[in-house]
Amino acid sequence: MLDDLQAWLAIARAPGLHAGLIANGPAAAPLPQALLDGSALEPQARELPSAGLAALRSPDLGLLESDEQWLSVPGHRLVTWGSQAYPARLATIADAPLVLFCAGDTALLERPQLAMVGARNPTTVGRETATRFAEHFSRHGLTVTSGLALGIDAASHRGALRAAGSTIAVLGNGPDQIYPAEHAALARELAEAGLLVSEFPPGTPPRPQHFPRRNRIISGLSLGTLVVEAALHSGSLITARLAAEQGREVFAIPGSIHSPLSKGCHRLIREGAKLVETADDVLSELDIPVAPPPAAGPETEAADAQRDFSPRLDKDYEILLDALGFEPASVDTLVARTGLKADVVASMLLILELEGRIEQQPGGIFCRRLAGK
Repeated sequence: MLDDLQAWLAIARAPGLHAGLIANGPAAAPLPQALLDGSALEPQARELPSAGLAALRSPDLGLLESDEQWLSVPGHRLVTWGSQAYPARLATIADAPLVLFCAGDTALLERPQLAMVGARNPTTVGRETATRFAEHFSRHGLTVTSGLALGIDAASHRGALRAAGSTIAVLGNGPDQIYPAEHAALARELAEAGLLVSEFPPGTPPRPQHFPRRNRIISGLSLGTLVVEAALHSGSLITARLAAEQGREVFAIPGSIHSPLSKGCHRLIREGAKLVETADDVLSELDIPVAPPPAAGPETEAADAQRDFSPRLDKDYEILLDALGFEPASVDTLVARTGLKADVVASMLLILELEGRIEQQPGGIFCRRLAGK
């Protein structure tokens, strides 16, 4: 007979099983053996797909042993349905996961959280906005929750780590798998200073169908979801829709009417999402008690003063920056807008890039950077 830990691990490997299938509703916290033999499940749960039933009735002992080995590593933990460590906010969603594989500080699960999501290929301004907002939220007591994806997700995690390390990454694969691979260092930092979470057991590879399931956890853990940049057909809009269905707040940052990465946010705003211009707009809407940011010491003040110092540009450079605006543009576009010669524009762009005022992106296009960066 399996012990309780092994029973929970077997449950974790049963596809299609979630807390909404437990008899007597979300308040029930049956013993894992009662879930394993099916006696604590609603009748429809007893008609799980064959893979789910097989995982419950005939657990793979070899896989359970490997799961236990992963859990034996310091900092690794299994958070189970009904336990004191299970996040109360997540427990209220209809299809809450029965187990969470965690690496890092599980105390973050109960802290007030804000989900931040957005494009995997954001604009420079979008990426910097996510970083700054996340840093601001973290300094004011909010844990930033996202999905470790490229783009806005990573920028949000990094911004929170830059402030207080209060950030959670929810994975669409097993906790021993890092996706995308280029975020291995970021994941290590999160495991040390924040938290990695997955409902998928070790060894589970990233698959397309896993990410919508991951998104429901991101939104379910959080008081609200902030979408920074998103195209019309993106996973970020799925997360926002799930947040609305779960009764959470939805926030969106508007952008240019010409940018494809603004169209998803504009749709959300039309559908009732809160329009956000500053990080404090979110804090105000959530109406939660937040600690004031720590007073800046002399070193911080000196660094801020140096970072915010922006020497004045001469007229032609001001014209070029005005022509660039806050949308990506090519050299040819800027030549047409300013009337300057192409070689002059290229030279000026190089100077502006060296000064940190703009950034070149793939395809030979340039984006303005936020002031003070």
